[in-house]
This record gives sequence, C-alpha cells and structure tokens, in this order.
Amino acid sequence: MRAKFKKSYRFAGRTSFYIAIYTALVMSGCFYFYDNFEWYHPPLFFYSVFIFSFITIQLNVERFIYKRVKKIYDDLTLLESANFTKGSITTDMKTLTQEIDKFARDKKIEIQTLKVREAYRREFLGNVSHELKTPLFTVQGYILTLLDGAMDDKKLREKYLERASKGIDRLGYIIKDLDMITKLEVGDLSLNIETFNIVELVENVFDMLEMKAQKKDITLVFDRTYLTPIMVLADRERIQQVLANLIVNSIKYGSEKGTTEVSLENLIKNKVIVRVTDNGEGISNNHIPRLFERFYRVDKSGSRKEGGSGLGLSIVKHIIEAHQEKIYVESECGVGSEFSFTLEKTK
Repeated sequence: MRAKFKKSYRFAGRTSFYIAIYTALVMSGCFYFYDNFEWYHPPLFFYSVFIFSFITIQLNVERFIYKRVKKIYDDLTLLESANFTKGSITTDMKTLTQEIDKFARDKKIEIQTLKVREAYRREFLGNVSHELKTPLFTVQGYILTLLDGAMDDKKLREKYLERASKGIDRLGYIIKDLDMITKLEVGDLSLNIETFNIVELVENVFDMLEMKAQKKDITLVFDRTYLTPIMVLADRERIQQVLANLIVNSIKYGSEKGTTEVSLENLIKNKVIVRVTDNGEGISNNHIPRLFERFYRVDKSGSRKEGGSGLGLSIVKHIIEAHQEKIYVESECGVGSEFSFTLEKTK
C-alpha cells in the first residue's frame, strides 16, 4: 500500500518570502535611483515573485527531500509497519526527527525487555528441567536397582519402593503447582469468594502444621489473643493454601527452638493485613526482588532437602493477585523474615 504523503510548506514559504522581500527591495531601489520603471508596482511584484519562488522551491525541494525521507520511512516500516503505515509521511524535519527518536527509544526498551524475558525463559526452562529430572532419575534408579535383583530382598524392596513413591509424589507436586500457576495467570482458575473468619482459618493451619513445626522445635503462635472473629471476603481454600505455604517456609528456614508468629491488623476501613513473621535465618536484599519467581532458590545448595515443588511463593503471589490484593516481604539476614498480604474485610 502506497504511503500517504503529508506536505510541509513552512520551508518553501519562509524561503520564498525572503526572496520576494529581497527582490522587491532591489527593484524599489532601482525605481528610486533611475525613476524609469513605470510598470513597477511593489505589492504586485512582491506577490508574483513570492508565488513563483514558492512553487519552484516547494516542488523541487519536496521532490529532493521526499525521496530521502521516503527511504527512511520504508526502512522503518520494515521494522515496525504498525506504527508508520497508519500515519502520513512528512517532510518536516522536526516532526520526522521526533518520530525517529521515539521509535528508537521504544525499540531500545523493547529490546531490553526481550533480553530480560529471554534470560528468564532460559533460566526457567533450566529450572523446570532440573526439578523434573531430579525425582525422575531418582525413581528410575530405584526401579532399575529393583529389576536388577534387589526386589528379592523384602526389606530393600520396601525401602526402595517407598523412596520411589516419594519421588513420584514430588513429580506430582511440581506438575500440579505448575498447572495451578498457569490457570491463575490466564484467569482460568475461578475463585470461590465467601465470607469466613480468618482467625479460625489460621488456627486450622496451625493444627495442620503442628507436627512439622515440632520436628524443628518451632512454636506457632498468634501475636495476641483474638477474642472476636475477623471476617474477610476471599476464597477460603486458596487463602488457606497461602497461609500454609508461608508458614511451611518459615518452618523450613526458621531457627530451631524459634517462633513463627501470625498477626492480624486493620490496615484501613475495609482492609486487614495478615503478617507471618519468623526469627529464622532471613533473606538478603539481593534475593528479595526475585523471591516470587518460579523455582527461584535462595539457598542453592540445600534447598531440596526439605522437599516441595519450589513453586510455593510463586503460587502465593498469584493467588493474592487473583484476589486483587497485595503481598509484601521484609527480611534481614540473621534476624528473620516477615511476609504479609492484604484481604478485604467485611462488616
């Protein structure tokens, strides 16, 4: 499709005006000194020179500039047809410069964004591959060992089958959590919004994780006694999952004989903020911006000894954002961490 050409008359008009003024002044001087230009009429002469100059300059300069400007637009159109074919081609240098500068800035930002996404994609695929290979090879190793004759030993058979089962469970966790994150991202996972008592829900999570906490001698407590219910509007099952993931993390990375504390505070009139605080090892500042990425590990060496899919915090973030709420994290190495999120409070 032929590009539309937007003409600019400023250069031709200004140049023609100067030529006409100069010519008219010269002719006026000649008339003054020689006094024999009876045909000379200054205004008419000025306009005639102006019109002649304007047409000549506009046609020639326009043709000269248009060829070069058209080539620039054609080159840019190859890169981004959507932005340039919608508008008209202009011979105005200021406008053209602004458009090219804007195009260059947009492309620079787009290239930087693509580089970041590509690096994240490579890292994510590497993490997925590693997370899936680890339990898969574990299961494969135990099964091959059993097939090679270990199954004849009853104790060894039960031991290896039990470990293979744990590896399969881990694969199931990863696939299930990845499926959940995908559904949350595309908005395919519907939330069952209802009114419930968040105090009661926290107590249920405490009961559910009590044995896990006892293994590390960690105490699960409220910051104070809540005598009255605090009613919130959210998906009860998903918020329980959020609390469970946050408390499990605090147990994993908490100090032995430490404490995991949950507090509930009124943030504004219709918001409550839930805080999960521990006195564990803490997280350094350079890890915090990436803490909610899929499979991102703070502790690269011993991160898998506790099990899990490595997707817990990513799921937490997506669930909270699906509720159109916010999640925050504060941490200091050697002191502890605090994860908090907001919920809508009902009357």
